[in-house]
Amino acid sequence: MAWVVLVVSGVLETVWAAALEASRGFSRLWPSLLFLVALAASMAGLAYALRTIPVGTGYAVWVGIGAVGTAVYGMVALEEPASVVRLLCLAMIIGGVVGLRFAG
Repeated sequence: MAWVVLVVSGVLETVWAAALEASRGFSRLWPSLLFLVALAASMAGLAYALRTIPVGTGYAVWVGIGAVGTAVYGMVALEEPASVVRLLCLAMIIGGVVGLRFAG
């Protein structure tokens, strides 16, 4: 159960990062509120998962999921570049996250 919560919390990290960008420096109400709700839920989920998952593993997985999700969101929704090198680097992060899950 802790791993499911951790993955959902990582996805919520992507949500709050996207909402932060959409808030335009907290000048727009709804994206700012979404940022706050997603941030609180993401942190709460991480805290829950760290009850049973070691902090180094849990934090690295949480950040990895959030980083990849945010980068993919940027490429898909914000027309950021999606070069082969960038995609390969994101694939390496995913490989690291999966490796941490099954390494112990």
